[in-house]
Amino acid sequence: MFHHRDLGDDLPNLLSMPRPPHQKWVWMNMESPENSERWTDIDGLFNLTASYRRDSDVWVPYGRILPTSVKNETFKIPPKDKLVCWIVSNWNPHYRRVEYFNELSKHIKIEGYGRHFNRYINDEDYVPTLSSCKFYLSFESSIHEDYVTEKLFNPLISGTVPVVLGPPRENYEEFIPADSFIHVDDFKSPQELAEHLKFLDQNQEVYERYFTWRQAFTAKDGKVQKRSVFSLSVGRRVSEEINSSVKGKR
Repeated sequence: MFHHRDLGDDLPNLLSMPRPPHQKWVWMNMESPENSERWTDIDGLFNLTASYRRDSDVWVPYGRILPTSVKNETFKIPPKDKLVCWIVSNWNPHYRRVEYFNELSKHIKIEGYGRHFNRYINDEDYVPTLSSCKFYLSFESSIHEDYVTEKLFNPLISGTVPVVLGPPRENYEEFIPADSFIHVDDFKSPQELAEHLKFLDQNQEVYERYFTWRQAFTAKDGKVQKRSVFSLSVGRRVSEEINSSVKGKR
């Protein structure tokens, strides 16, 4: 298995590397196309793909929505003392998410954390901080099909309503319940979104509807199951590929 980000350092050796007849190579990439350098030399080099894309041979999502395994346990919304939060370090003024944030922050108070705001959050405080926010800006750095990362799943896991900026709403709904998040594209402007968030802040019953899905489901970080499930998925697909090539030669 080869991770795309690591290929550039050793590409000449990879291209000349001998391969046993039935050995299958898996190309893995968890970055968006915008953040992945393109090397035409590797076209046709790999047998299988593994990525966040649902059309990959091995699908590796950043998170999952699963049926809850704990019976008779009612989900409780964590206590909130902040309205809107955002943790960000990778700040690029040309990113759509930064442009949207700059406009949104004119109309509603946003608690900013991370390197850009000089308010660092350590691992111990990360989940409690997310949980204390009514809304979290789950703004992706680049917008591509299926590219929904931990920026979406971490707030869901922490009991916070994600406000998403990324692929279209229809794409998000293929990953998470339609009533579990707010999409910026549902509003004509950042100001209109800000007014909606203020409305929800003053109407607890309406706000709590964003957690209805928690009655039967829960959110899981992809890393929790990634090692075991991913290994089994890759092994199964490689076996299928080998069996197919062997049959083709009979």
